[in-house]
Amino acid sequence: MASNPPKPDGPAASPPVQPAVPLESIIAQRREALKRITDSGINAYPYRFERTHSAKEILQEFESLTGESHSEKVVRTAGRLLTVRDMGKSCFGHIADGPDRLQIYVKKDVMGEPAYKLFQKDLDMGDFVGVEGTMFRTRTNELTLRVTALTLLAKSLRPLPEKFHGLKDVETRYREREMDLATNPDIQKLFIQRSQLIRSLRDTLHQAGFLEVETPLLQTQAGGAAARPFKTFHNALQHEFFLRIALELHLKRLLVGGIERVFEIGRVFRNEGVDTMHNPEFTLLEAYQAYADYHDMMDLTEKLILNAAMACSGSDQLTIHEKPLSVKPPFARATMKELFQKHAGTDVIGAWQTGRLREVAKELHVSADEKTADHKVFDRIFDLKVLPHLWQPTFVLDYPVEISPLAKKHRSEPGLVERFELFIAGSEVANAYSELNDPIDQRQRMEKQAALKKTGDEEAEMADESFLTALEHGMPPAGGLGIGVDRLTMLLLGQTSMREVILFPLLKPEG
Repeated sequence: MASNPPKPDGPAASPPVQPAVPLESIIAQRREALKRITDSGINAYPYRFERTHSAKEILQEFESLTGESHSEKVVRTAGRLLTVRDMGKSCFGHIADGPDRLQIYVKKDVMGEPAYKLFQKDLDMGDFVGVEGTMFRTRTNELTLRVTALTLLAKSLRPLPEKFHGLKDVETRYREREMDLATNPDIQKLFIQRSQLIRSLRDTLHQAGFLEVETPLLQTQAGGAAARPFKTFHNALQHEFFLRIALELHLKRLLVGGIERVFEIGRVFRNEGVDTMHNPEFTLLEAYQAYADYHDMMDLTEKLILNAAMACSGSDQLTIHEKPLSVKPPFARATMKELFQKHAGTDVIGAWQTGRLREVAKELHVSADEKTADHKVFDRIFDLKVLPHLWQPTFVLDYPVEISPLAKKHRSEPGLVERFELFIAGSEVANAYSELNDPIDQRQRMEKQAALKKTGDEEAEMADESFLTALEHGMPPAGGLGIGVDRLTMLLLGQTSMREVILFPLLKPEG
């Protein structure tokens, strides 16, 4: 065992420019290598490999190794072979274990000629290998595993894409997310952070006494939000069903049943466009608390988002699109009426209530033809005049009753409801109500929504008789909250597109 192994060039060194080799030729060469391996009696796809350490654990445990010191402790780990630098009688390489990278040093007179020949001639970048050996530091101060034994764990028949730089084309990254993860360690770290964020949301709610439940994805009526649903058909029942667009109505039925604090984190589906802020399939958190109102939901929302930020980034001070942003409570609070007055210079809510909405839209140079529904004109004015000013986390309070059919009427402001939306960095992240529990009022509002649907508004709320019947049995006063998990993840992790934080976003089929 040499005391001074040669200095590796390292994984960042650029390879010599080579003529492009057709993919079919690469696959053929790898199949030939696989045949040589199996002909020699080696199982190229063994059942298991017992590790003593992950790569991360190795890097942590042996961090104290200094200079060109060596450890006598034998470790066994495994990963995907990413780079190889052949020096004749020895090779340096890197294996990937999750987002972590570990350098390995393979030497002919240490491993023996048969094993070294396998490594040098028949292994390729992308193969999974198990390695055993001892740790040392190279002259470039990189922790390295001196390999004494190597096991092929899975032969890769296709090359890794862009093996020296990782996938770069955005659409290819989304279509081949497994290769994106394999070649871009930062992407793996991003989804680890997403998992930490979701676990934090669950932990915060569990600690507050909420019960996690699951409700149906297939529903006879898609209610709880203003959105166009996906339709499907159940052959055995000979009935049309919808993929859920929200979690709300079933969760509120559980309040009727006596579960006082309840939540669900699950997928919902909306038949809408695809852009940086929308994906037709996304993850939603909804939570409902009996004997609470929308003020209680603001307190809960602040806690959820602060804890999520700390879990995935370790700080309440963030940088979003190169601008500072703080999620340290308390968040700003302003009524929608105040914000319209401040940023649009007029009472847009009052204009809607008095039939002057389109006139005001014209004055504000906001397009609004006669075919556009009033609520969409209203949203357009808000998006253009108010939304750009909502950078720091801001609760926007007290919405018109016309666009909030499931929220309780405001206790002191006629024509409004007790509802807030939370905006962070100019994007809506959360939506909450003092929940409407008056069954007569709820029925009247759902009937108005049904009438709108008959006029062609495909996003109008459906009247759900099962929910209305449940309300007639009595639902306690309650506060309800919805948080778009993908959008929150995108914002807290500084991403510009929601598709960056969804493992497999919806894409148009190729061809």
